[in-house]
Amino acid sequence: MKINKMKTILNTAFALILAGTLFTSCTKKEGCTDPAATNFNVEAEKDDGTCTYATPEEIIVEEETEAHITFNFTHHFDGVPVTAANFNQFSFVNANGDTLSISKLRYLVSDMKLYRPDGTVNINEGYNLVDVTNNTGLSYSIAGTDLGALVSMRFNFGFDTTDNSGNYVDLNSASWGVPTMMGGGYHGMQMEGMYKKNGADSVFAYHHIVTKRPSMMAPFEANHIEVSLPGIALNEHNVVVELKMNIAEWFKNPSTWDLDTYHSALMMNYNAQAMMHQNGYNAFTLGVVSQKK
Repeated sequence: MKINKMKTILNTAFALILAGTLFTSCTKKEGCTDPAATNFNVEAEKDDGTCTYATPEEIIVEEETEAHITFNFTHHFDGVPVTAANFNQFSFVNANGDTLSISKLRYLVSDMKLYRPDGTVNINEGYNLVDVTNNTGLSYSIAGTDLGALVSMRFNFGFDTTDNSGNYVDLNSASWGVPTMMGGGYHGMQMEGMYKKNGADSVFAYHHIVTKRPSMMAPFEANHIEVSLPGIALNEHNVVVELKMNIAEWFKNPSTWDLDTYHSALMMNYNAQAMMHQNGYNAFTLGVVSQKK
């Protein structure tokens, strides 16, 4: 009798344990299981229909808190468009009356700076090698910045003294470096071509470097150019800004360039580099600005 009673008790306990195990294993934690929902529960195994989602208006507001700017570099010679397609043609006349052609045009821009009305400055510490000859680097995008007004936009033509002390593998492979005896670092621009001299074709190499010195014994001087352009209003999420280089300005303003005098060996020519530095401030203007969401 006692044995039967004990079996009954054990059977009942086993049944209760089994039932509890089955109940526990069959019960799944409920919650929102959609990763796209704002209340997604990573631990939930069963969706309980409580998922909520951001409204389109909320998504748009979040996306439009920043503007993303792309700079497009275009080139002309006093209004005549310049591209690789019209290189090696005597299509241009400079302020000195020299007829010339262009066979190479490359230049470097760095540290795009955006100035705000409150005095703050957004600095994009990067660089871009614009190579018109090979149609590369003609567009340059910088990091996103807040929407709103800009009072001015500035960039360095070439590297400033700090950046010029770096070692850039891509620029080294592009033959962009400058020999140590000429200041080291890197070029600001390489422009080459031909000009008519007494009816004959003569070569010119207009190479701007970002350090110069009046003599071999004198200290080096910074020769990069900080270009300043008007500000714009950043109203939309995607902004495209055209930066126009007038190549003719390198030959005329404020110094009229005589290619018979300054046509080669200019990297060690202090006067030539000083004239380039002055003329370069007038080479860039702001072109078309387009914006869209």
